[in-house]
Amino acid sequence: MNERLVYGLVLAGGKSTRMGRDKGAIVYHDTPQRDHLYSLLNALCHKTYYSIREDQLNEFKDDDQLIVDDNEYRGPLNGILSAHKKHPDVAWMVMACDLPFMNIPMLTMLLEERDEKCAATAFSTRESGLPEPLAAIWEPEGLKGAYGYLANGASSCPRKYLINSDVKLVIPEQDQVLLNANSEEDYKEALSKLVSK
Repeated sequence: MNERLVYGLVLAGGKSTRMGRDKGAIVYHDTPQRDHLYSLLNALCHKTYYSIREDQLNEFKDDDQLIVDDNEYRGPLNGILSAHKKHPDVAWMVMACDLPFMNIPMLTMLLEERDEKCAATAFSTRESGLPEPLAAIWEPEGLKGAYGYLANGASSCPRKYLINSDVKLVIPEQDQVLLNANSEEDYKEALSKLVSK
């Protein structure tokens, strides 16, 4: 058994500029995608939270588990590190809210393959061979290292940070599970594939 607790984090605080509407509110599975992912993570993690912007607070119920972004950094590391600050001793299973094909078997695989000695255990497509930082389990030590990476100022890209860190890669059977629906075209493609399943 892994000793360190794993909390779930649905990254729902992005601006969704390419999509033109809130990606977390799009429905693929009979409920807004951010809620669908929350329920998946909540089935496997000790606790699960939504990572959101302050101006989204009125979109959630009073009893929803929320972590409001601190707005210290650019990009998704802002949300991940805001969560780390609230609970610095746990690992975080982080999922972007635009992964319509993510499912319990894949999340279970990620947990089973987890290596606590690494900065993170991350999904990777066969095609890219690169870590997917927004479909990953981040260990506390890896998140602590991210502060130095951001202070360096070269980039705020979480993938670049993981590429230069000790990361365990997990390859799903099908790359499609990691399809990011970032645009209207991606949304239509994802919907057609889900309908045809």
